[in-house]
Amino acid sequence: MRSWLDEMQMSTSVDTASVRAAYEDVRSDSTDTQWAVFKFDGARITCVDTGSDFDKFKEHFSENERAFGYMRIQTGDEMSKRQKFIFITWIGPSVNILQRAKMSTDKAVMKNIVSNFAAELQLDQISEIDLKYFIEELNKAGGANYGTGVREN
Repeated sequence: MRSWLDEMQMSTSVDTASVRAAYEDVRSDSTDTQWAVFKFDGARITCVDTGSDFDKFKEHFSENERAFGYMRIQTGDEMSKRQKFIFITWIGPSVNILQRAKMSTDKAVMKNIVSNFAAELQLDQISEIDLKYFIEELNKAGGANYGTGVREN
């Protein structure tokens, strides 16, 4: 039986097919998929779910695990709407120090596939998994909004 230390010492791999398919699904304009969640199955990262309901996305992150999220969010003002993407690294507050330390290299492995995003966040509190916060971060990354606040009909 392997211990958690044995698993930590194994190099991380990625289920490339499931991760790439989910990534492309979120990026596609022809599907309703707004997000994907990637988690560890031992030392292998795989896509565990995709969807469009933000509450279901949020349910995937718990205090004692590490995960990644990728999300499509519509931003802009009344003058122009655009799709932006955000990459999330989740390290729950109860994750041990060795697993925390390993996330920087695990994130680099993920970014070989999940490579196109306007903002990147590393979160460690459930309260930070908030759609308004994500939109604010994407707006900061996207520069100025030039709208007047009023849409002409």
